[in-house]
Amino acid sequence: MDLLRVFTCGSVDDGKSTLIGRLLYDTKSVFREHLDYLAAKERVGDGELNLALLTDGLKAEREQGITIDVAYKYFATPKRKFILADTPGHVQYTRNMVTGASLADVAVILIDARHGILEQTRRHCFIAHLLRVPHLIVCVNKMDLVGYSADRFAEIEQDFLAMANTMSFLQKTLIPIAALKGDNIVHRSEKMPWYSGQPLLEVLEQCPAQQRRAEGTRYTVQCVLRPQTNDLHDFRGYAGILRSGTLRVGQKIRIETSGAEATIRALHYSLSPAEEIYADDAAVVELDCDLDIGRGDIFTDAAENPPKGTLFRVFLTHLDTAPLKMGIPYYLLTGTRKVKCLVKSVEKKLNLHTLTFEPDQSSVGLNEIAEVILKTAQPVLLDRYAENWTTGAGVLVDSQTNMTSAAIMNEEVLA
Repeated sequence: MDLLRVFTCGSVDDGKSTLIGRLLYDTKSVFREHLDYLAAKERVGDGELNLALLTDGLKAEREQGITIDVAYKYFATPKRKFILADTPGHVQYTRNMVTGASLADVAVILIDARHGILEQTRRHCFIAHLLRVPHLIVCVNKMDLVGYSADRFAEIEQDFLAMANTMSFLQKTLIPIAALKGDNIVHRSEKMPWYSGQPLLEVLEQCPAQQRRAEGTRYTVQCVLRPQTNDLHDFRGYAGILRSGTLRVGQKIRIETSGAEATIRALHYSLSPAEEIYADDAAVVELDCDLDIGRGDIFTDAAENPPKGTLFRVFLTHLDTAPLKMGIPYYLLTGTRKVKCLVKSVEKKLNLHTLTFEPDQSSVGLNEIAEVILKTAQPVLLDRYAENWTTGAGVLVDSQTNMTSAAIMNEEVLA
């Protein structure tokens, strides 16, 4: 069975944690002791179990009734395995939402049927679009509180499709649900006969596991292995992860950004020799010559010409409470590379009402999304995010406070 990575997003109190709890409960993926714990707690709604407690495990989450950290849950059906990430809706914890979305195949965004599309709904939807999440499932929740109205669902559906029309999702599906009651979650609801589509679980089971684009061969070096033993006295291996593409014995590679070339003499995967390794494999690479290679270098196929430079146009989601600083050194972390950089200028900022970037050189504050020009102290291999998401993204860390300041997605190499 293949694996589908799913994350939930949306505004506060739209029912994300309850939705995941209902999925786990109705697919019988909850341990008996967890059910006993829920049964002993205060019930919600019309005497329903508080299923949000299955994912909201922090004491502060249970006290405040909101999700703060990302909670991961695992379950399987006869058709597919799933990893569910419950991400917070509160604007203060947008950074945690970005973390949960960064590796997902499907975004499940919730909308409260009473309130419709809110600012945080727009923000989360656009972040998922920037991260190139392929599939979007919109769950219009709490339909029981609007009398299971077909007109209300149609109104929200029309508004949402108009908003998301320009975004890059390959698939957009809208489902009316009531997570607390279990309507259209695992089983089709009898209370909404006007809805002819599938319940959420069936949509997830049939959703194509199409990954985001990752063109080219990119092997990020984590460390150099030099075991000082008698039988391995001359061994020199480069441990790392193959982010995309394939590597095989005898293949000619280029080390970026130095430009030196070498041939792969041997590959080691899972403590055994291998003739070939594939994307996401953690391995050790031996070369036919000794070169100056260290953490942060990237192996590419010698025939490729990957984009590298010191000046980049990037999309940036600001995650720090302090505004983005101009002319102050940041650390850019991408792959295993760490290099100093500066934000030279702010070009545009996202208008959350129109979901378009507009010229705006003002300071970038918490949770704002902007297009900026980034200058690095040394040449960096940074792919366009749309072409290779594994090596086209990074984070900015404030060199003065060590706070994670922003998540960046490269749009263009300027120089």
